[in-house]
Amino acid sequence: MRVLDGREGLQAAVGEHLGYSDWLEIDQERINQFADATGDHQWIHVDAERARSGPFGTTIAHGYLTLSLVSTLVWQVYTVKGTTMGVNYGTEKVRFPAPLPVNSRIRAGVELVSVEPGGGGQRVVTRVTIEREGGDRPVCVADVVAVLVF
Repeated sequence: MRVLDGREGLQAAVGEHLGYSDWLEIDQERINQFADATGDHQWIHVDAERARSGPFGTTIAHGYLTLSLVSTLVWQVYTVKGTTMGVNYGTEKVRFPAPLPVNSRIRAGVELVSVEPGGGGQRVVTRVTIEREGGDRPVCVADVVAVLVF
């Protein structure tokens, strides 16, 4: 975990790769729970038997499931001293370059892109690249915007 020293430490780290999260396994139970929460029960996500003969050879995680894990993964990578709160503000760009097969492990790499005043605090943009262990392309790349309040 990288600890940045307040606003000054945050600003000084712009342009740097801040590190990686721990690995997280994405199992079928998590995929099914996400399908139930969102109503997206497409067979490529939840029907293991049908998915075996489908384009990926197994079920795959929803892209939005992968994206929803960004917050928990990013906060494993860095923290900023002196903040009283951090809130998600949005995303600038999201791509899913590769599928995420069930029972894969993922982790997030985080690059600090920019820091500017805004939203009642500091608007922080990080480029989050979620990679699959053993994969040759990321499963998600997103420019994530958060507001950190000091």
